Amino acid sequence: MTNQPNRPANERAHASRRGFIKTTSGLMAAGAAVSPVHGWSDDSANGSTRALIIVGPSSHPPGTHEVEAGGRLMKHALEQMENLSGIQADVVEGWPDQSLRDAASTVVFIGDLFPPNRLPNPQQNLADLDEMMQRGVGIACIHYATGLLGEDVTPDGDHPLLRWMGGYFANRSCPHHESFARVFPQATITPAETDHPVTRGWKEFTLRDEPYFNNYFGAEGNQLAPKATVLATSMLPPEAPKRETVAWCIEREDTGRGFGVVMPHYYKNWRDEDLRRLILNGIVWSAKVEVPAEGVKTKSPNLADFNPRSV
Repeated sequence: MTNQPNRPANERAHASRRGFIKTTSGLMAAGAAVSPVHGWSDDSANGSTRALIIVGPSSHPPGTHEVEAGGRLMKHALEQMENLSGIQADVVEGWPDQSLRDAASTVVFIGDLFPPNRLPNPQQNLADLDEMMQRGVGIACIHYATGLLGEDVTPDGDHPLLRWMGGYFANRSCPHHESFARVFPQATITPAETDHPVTRGWKEFTLRDEPYFNNYFGAEGNQLAPKATVLATSMLPPEAPKRETVAWCIEREDTGRGFGVVMPHYYKNWRDEDLRRLILNGIVWSAKVEVPAEGVKTKSPNLADFNPRSV
């Protein structure tokens, strides 16, 4: 199950890192190079809008989460958009150095639970991230990276992520709220009735996945903050359906933007054009780049190119 506490952050580190820095022919053709901070970067893109993709630890079996491959896939997709240019991405496994943090327009997290809390030195990680947020850097969390444990939050559920991103997945260890994680054979994801840029160009879709529900948005009746927006909903669970928020965003007082989406659980679902467009729209918007009227367009990726353990 996804709502279980994560194993120690340093487990699998050496084997994971060896796999992480291997280059596939597809990525080399796209101009990716191995970063000195154990990730993927393109140092020729100085001055471009930059997305910093931080990969946290994961203990999920092959074919699920695939966080390292997912990070590489997002980099490739952002740099190869068919109708938008000028965005470059850096991917790091572990906490990024100061130069990458300073260069970022938005920071994207993928991992089991919110990576700053799972990686070594969580208090310093959060302080570094707070400095980024205060200068208006965006934040986006993908699937379980939206999640927090009870040990991460105050008794009433407070955590900086609530303000930075507008909400989070509350693991069942949380004292104040419990979100739920279940795989649904057919989960239908519906665009919210809003003209928000993140909803551009994608339509309702149905897939086998694990969209978290009963996510946490605050102490005031679990309602979204005034500057937060619902982007996508799903009627969950099937036996007692209620319209649940599965993607959302917020425009913060510090001028930054936050985006959360609670999919994909299965790596193969990156093939779904509508889901992929929703996620890429959210990342682009969080970087303060105008989302094209038709949404971000990308070619369907060859998932094996990004070195997953399994598709």
